[in-house]
Amino acid sequence: MAGILYIVATPIGNLEDMTFRAVRTLKEADLIAAEDTRHSRKLLSHFGITTPLTSYYDHNQALKGELILTALREGRHVALISDAGTPCISDPGYQLVRDAQAAGITVVPIPGACAAITALAAAGLPTNSFTFAGFPPNKEGKRRSFLAALATANGTVVLYEAPHRVAATLEDIGAVLGQRQVVVARELTKLYEEFLHGTPLELAAAVVEGRERGEVVLLIAPADATVQQSEGPTAEERLQAALAKGHTVKETAALVAAATGLPRRELYAKALLMRERL
Repeated sequence: MAGILYIVATPIGNLEDMTFRAVRTLKEADLIAAEDTRHSRKLLSHFGITTPLTSYYDHNQALKGELILTALREGRHVALISDAGTPCISDPGYQLVRDAQAAGITVVPIPGACAAITALAAAGLPTNSFTFAGFPPNKEGKRRSFLAALATANGTVVLYEAPHRVAATLEDIGAVLGQRQVVVARELTKLYEEFLHGTPLELAAAVVEGRERGEVVLLIAPADATVQQSEGPTAEERLQAALAKGHTVKETAALVAAATGLPRRELYAKALLMRERL
């Protein structure tokens, strides 16, 4: 009989958010695969869990994935945990789950904390429909293209971001998506938990970078074309700003079309004229 792969959620800050079922599963497993074994040992020690640990993270998942699958085929039960929250949600694990299922191995989720859902529940933005898009790219050009693709996403948009990039990402949200309402959720479940509400530019000026130890959750209100066009920059201003950033005419037209809803062909022609005047 093959073993079972358990996907176990762990706290995102407050250790009291650990579930009884998660503690029991980790104690009864034959092996725990952890994103960072040094970090996870602190959690396991707190709950008196002595199950053997092995690392499983982005750069070793191909090798370690095979070793974990071998253990499962031999009948050993394996619990997968990440540094915080639910594994596989912008964390390693998808490949392992997919390969385990392909091998006929049972995969059992042990639900618990998830930063995206925790932030969404308390942000005060619509929750009937939302798009979770994980981490934006690090570089500005790719990040803006990433945000442009989310301009027509349904409902609230939920992102993760590293503390030192929050201000830059907020500025890009304002430039690409207009001055929608945004919520910055940081230090979730910790002593200094905070929800900041405002426009992207207001929040970019307000955030204090580097104070947080973990990722920040950014939540962007659903699109409202009327509000965006009346409060945000004009299409011409957006085109000029994008060209000044070094975007090509094609990229500029795509970015502004996504942010305003205006025809891409019309914007391309305007951007082409603007570039010729530069």
